[in-house]
This record gives sequence, C-alpha cells and structure tokens, in this order.
Amino acid sequence: MIIFRYLNREILVTTLAVSSVLLLIFMSGRFVKYLADAAAGELAVDVLFSIMGYRLPGFLELIIPLGFFIAILLAYGRLYTDSEMVVLSACGISQAQLVVITLIPAVMLSVLVGFLSLWVSPTGARATETILAEQRTRSEFDTIQPGRFQALGDSNSMAYITEVSDDRTRLQTLFVAQGGREAGAERHSVLVADYAEQAMHPEYEQRYLYLHNGRRYEGQPGAADYEVTEFETFAQHMKPPNIEASMRGQSDTWSTAELIGAEDLERRTTLQWRLSLPVLVLVVALMAVPFSRTDPRRGRYAKMLPAIVLYMLYLGTLSGLRGALESGSFPLMPGFWLVHGVFLAIALLMLSWQNLKLGRQKRRSRRAAHA
Repeated sequence: MIIFRYLNREILVTTLAVSSVLLLIFMSGRFVKYLADAAAGELAVDVLFSIMGYRLPGFLELIIPLGFFIAILLAYGRLYTDSEMVVLSACGISQAQLVVITLIPAVMLSVLVGFLSLWVSPTGARATETILAEQRTRSEFDTIQPGRFQALGDSNSMAYITEVSDDRTRLQTLFVAQGGREAGAERHSVLVADYAEQAMHPEYEQRYLYLHNGRRYEGQPGAADYEVTEFETFAQHMKPPNIEASMRGQSDTWSTAELIGAEDLERRTTLQWRLSLPVLVLVVALMAVPFSRTDPRRGRYAKMLPAIVLYMLYLGTLSGLRGALESGSFPLMPGFWLVHGVFLAIALLMLSWQNLKLGRQKRRSRRAAHA
C-alpha cells in the first residue's frame, strides 16, 4: 500500500505540473489570438476571459492525456535512473504489478476526460458559440477603439475617433473615409463630425450612426470638382462585422444527448470521438510504462523523443480519421476503435518485449549448456 501511494503520488503530482504547463502554453496562444481580434475591434474586450473560461474544458480533454503520458515517462524514468525501480523489483514489484498500479490513476483520469468530453466541453463550446454569435450582431460602433483607424464593415470604410463614452453611446470628433466606384470611376468621400450617436432607424429597424455638426467631402481622386456638404445631422448605416467562430466546428456544440441515436455520419462520428478520448488515456498509460524503462547511464529523457513521436502519431491518426469518418470514406465501424486496437497491440508488445528477450536468452543458455 505504501508503494502504491508513493507511485501514484509521483504520477499525479507530475501530471498536474506537466498539464498546467501545457495548458498555459495552449491558452496563451489562444488568448493572444483573441486579444488581436479585440484590438482589431472584432471582439469586445469584456468577453475575452469568458470565452477563455468556456474553452477551458476543450483544452483539458486533449491536454490531460498528453500530460499523463509525459508524467509517467518522467516519474518512472526518474525511478529508473535513481535505481529505485531496482529496489522495488527486489521487493517483489513486477512489471505486471507496475502496470496495474499505473492503471489506477489512468482509470481515474479516463473518467475525468470522459466527463469533460461528453458533457462539460460541449456545454462550454455552446456557450462560446453563443458569445461569438452575439459578437456577430454587434455593430462597429460597439467595438470601435479611440485613437486608431479601424475598418467599418468592409475594407472600403475606415473610421477614427478621439473619445468614446463609457456606455459607448457617444463618439467624439469622428472621421470616416469611404471608397467605392461610381460609373466606372473611383469615388471617395470623407465625413468629419463633432460627435456621433448610435440609434435604431424607426422605419428600417437597423442600426444607424447619426453624425452631428460636420462636413462631407466627396469626389474623384486627382480631380478638383469635390463636393462639400455641410450638415447638422447625417445618418450612416452600420453593418455588423462578419466574425467567424474559431477553434471549433459546429459539431462540438451538440450535446451528447443529441448525438445518441443520431443517424447522420457527422453526429455519430462526433459521439465516437468523444468516447475515444477516455480510451486514449488508458492506452497511452500502457504505452508509457515500457517507454519509461531506461538505463541509469542514459538518463530519464533517453526515450522521451520516440515516446512523444508515437503519441503524436496516435493522436494524429485519430484526428485524421475523424474527417474520413465524417465524409463516409471510412466505415464507422470499426472507426476509431481500429486505431485504438492497433496502438493497444503496440503497447502490449512493448510490455512483453522484455520477457521475450529474457525467454530467448534462457533458451540460448540451455542450448549452450546441452552443447
């Protein structure tokens, strides 16, 4: 029992540390992208942390299996290099017992990953999509930033403001430049106004930006016949920006209850994918045990690279097969289970490889003795 607690503590503590580092890396990259979208005015700053929070389960369901795999390599690798595994072996801990001990936390983490992939992650994905859908309906007025030029709706319109009110209902000192073609010739217009306010048009029921106390300059570049119009109020239609939902496809927003019993390939593939992630944890746990075995002179990182390569091949095969299953180019049965079966066979072969080598050595010794 003491050995069991010791080994499991080593694995779980290392898993927590490795997964935390991986999560920080993944979320930092994603946060930088969302921050760039916010700086470009495509997302409101106040929803960034909400989106990251809802995306967290989706990150964890992929990070935990990798973190657990690396944790076994590091924890057991240290025990081998410090000769602690030799002591454990002398105390009667065989490789089979080591595998059983390793599978205990593997089952726990597999249940956690299953809970994330089947319930929590789809809920977070739906919440993220809801926020992004709300952002798509926002006008440029809601996301425009003071002190910088910003596109309005498309690349043909640019705006600049000096100040914006806290409730974002009033813009101060507005400059708007528009470009286009009229009768085959380029034609540009520039609007300047003391201030602007947003309101719904009573007839068209669309958002308009009402500019007050300004001028409009319109004409063809290079020509001298610019039209100058002074106005007290000028209405500018505000088109909502077209923001694409990033990171995830629509299938990941479906609840597991919607997927059970579904007939179309995409939904059935999505359900099988979610069920595959917990199985991934168990298979990589079996793969990590033989990979962690190393010589003290070679160090604990000796087999780290080939182990990571095999893991990425495993996950990459699953990801690539997902597209083939959704398109119908590969049968849904055996589907992902074929990949799991192949890598499970590889793990079992690696586990028995040491015993096979010992068996060959014993047979050679017997032949030499008889000779």
